[in-house]
Amino acid sequence: MPGVQTCALPICPRGAPAQAPAVPPKPKGATPWPGPELIEPNRHHRIVRERDPIAARLDLHGLTYDAARSALEAFLHRAWDEGHRSVLVITGKGSRGDGALRRAAPEWLAAPHLRPMVAGISEAHRRHGGGGALYVALKRKARG
Repeated sequence: MPGVQTCALPICPRGAPAQAPAVPPKPKGATPWPGPELIEPNRHHRIVRERDPIAARLDLHGLTYDAARSALEAFLHRAWDEGHRSVLVITGKGSRGDGALRRAAPEWLAAPHLRPMVAGISEAHRRHGGGGALYVALKRKARG
């Protein structure tokens, strides 16, 4: 309408009617997977106490971002194929305590093609690397 002012502010000057903020529509279809779950507390405790052995370890120190991702995926496939139930992934903390591999590893583990393998992740105990390492719990491989 000519002569009617609208504004995007919640409280508009001079009595102009407020315009509702634009909200993007939600995409229809499947909702994205939020990421790997945390390892259930009892299982985490068994891994920390080494009652469930850490079957394999992968150290990503010194690898580039792309090389680390491909090494992690190959490592998980191999560990899952061998029937391992928990593994340790050492990312390192980075120079300032916020390294790129440390931030990226949970996102990589949340990838759709790893869903059938990854049951959960959690930060490792201090003696296993603390904030610079992750426990990765693997699902059982389907029989057949």
